[in-house]
Amino acid sequence: MIKDVMQGRTIGSSLLGELSSSAEKSSRGRQHFNLHRSFQDPCQRLLNAISRNSYIPPHRHAMDGKTETLIALRGAFALMTFTDRGEVQKIERFASEAFSDGNGVDLLGVEVFPETWHTVIALADNSVLLELKPGPFNPEAAKELAHWAPGEHDEGANDYFCYLRSLIYP
Repeated sequence: MIKDVMQGRTIGSSLLGELSSSAEKSSRGRQHFNLHRSFQDPCQRLLNAISRNSYIPPHRHAMDGKTETLIALRGAFALMTFTDRGEVQKIERFASEAFSDGNGVDLLGVEVFPETWHTVIALADNSVLLELKPGPFNPEAAKELAHWAPGEHDEGANDYFCYLRSLIYP
């Protein structure tokens, strides 16, 4: 649950649980919760619960030119970056401090530069990100999808997602 306190807000584990539960029920496998008050805020902040079966197509933020910061509040994730031709360039696992998968994950978060093709894959149930990005938010310039990867609902999306998952822990 999120609640206003004095001149700010608190974010509790019950809210993270509610978001995770909603993500599991969502057709996209994700549920976000905006912490910013408007798209005009100078810092866009949101919680993003991502289920293990959620395929986020590779994309970049070159049109808006803004760096994105992703911090694991709960669970574990893999950030995959790609070349301009769609070859996997790097896989960086990061997780909340409370999560231990025995594979030496010691990063809590990552920053993604605007020109970097990337996707994020949840590695654990009930995983939640804190996403931070400079504002204001312009939905028309927010995301450029990679032409070399299937879209979220395209034929072949599930096979491509399974392929990407297979690269995380070979």
